[in-house]
Amino acid sequence: MDRSFNNRYTLERRAVTWLFLAPWLITLLLFWAYPLLYSLYLSFTEYRTLSGQITWIGLDNYSRLLGDNVFWKALANTSIFVVGTIPFTTIFAIALAVMLNRNIAWKGFYRSAYFIPSVTALVVLSLIFTNLYAQDGYINSLLSLIGIPYPQDGWLLNTGTALPAIMAMDVWIATGYYTVLFLAALQTIPKELYEASEIDGASRRQQFFSITLPGLRPMLLFVIVLNTIRSFQVFTEVYVMTKGGPLNATTTLVYEVYQNAFDHSNLMGYASAIAYVTFIVILGVSLVQIWLLGKNNSKGSRPED
Repeated sequence: MDRSFNNRYTLERRAVTWLFLAPWLITLLLFWAYPLLYSLYLSFTEYRTLSGQITWIGLDNYSRLLGDNVFWKALANTSIFVVGTIPFTTIFAIALAVMLNRNIAWKGFYRSAYFIPSVTALVVLSLIFTNLYAQDGYINSLLSLIGIPYPQDGWLLNTGTALPAIMAMDVWIATGYYTVLFLAALQTIPKELYEASEIDGASRRQQFFSITLPGLRPMLLFVIVLNTIRSFQVFTEVYVMTKGGPLNATTTLVYEVYQNAFDHSNLMGYASAIAYVTFIVILGVSLVQIWLLGKNNSKGSRPED
């Protein structure tokens, strides 16, 4: 009797567990798994949403990518964006976190101030920076006062400055968010390590490289991988500020997906192929980062003989 009661109780617990998980599982299947698999299917088809016509074409969409100059330009622009923003964002975030971790006046205010851009709507910030980068914007007005050369037609209408301008804005926006993450990691480092190093006569620079930086390695791995994924998916800034121009100078992979899916005769199949190539690139880069930084973490955490 006890055995049957235990079995029934176990079944009831499992049923209740699945009942509570059901809303999340249904949402996951409908809005993540199904679109993911369906877009994979579409990447092997020619699908025009306006007519609803779907034609199986195999690997034609993927082979078309090899000769698509706009795709390669988008890949190059996205790679430049990733490589050009992540080091600055990471360095600035660590520097700010170290400063905010000290006992300074108005520390809470500074933490909130640096974090505000990260929680402000990206469309709003993009519109603000569009005005700042304009031909008669504040940046050009300031540069003209101090005699520094600037793009006469505006920063976003110049092929040489449009992408760097968006990258600079992204660094400013993202730094505060990662500062909070690094600040949380700094507060987990035992203070006794710093006290012992001070007794041994270590300078702040020596403390940073021997205590702070090794203590930040797990968070550093998380931040770099997270920032890489986010940077590869840059879209809103490009859509609002430049529409991929001038002359595809700011076209990114995700914006190219959008254009082919909704602007270029609704080539949803080709857009799905670009999306999956983007997914593979992000996955590959992230795995390499995890392998490299994870290996360094394991070496750094190995106790000395």
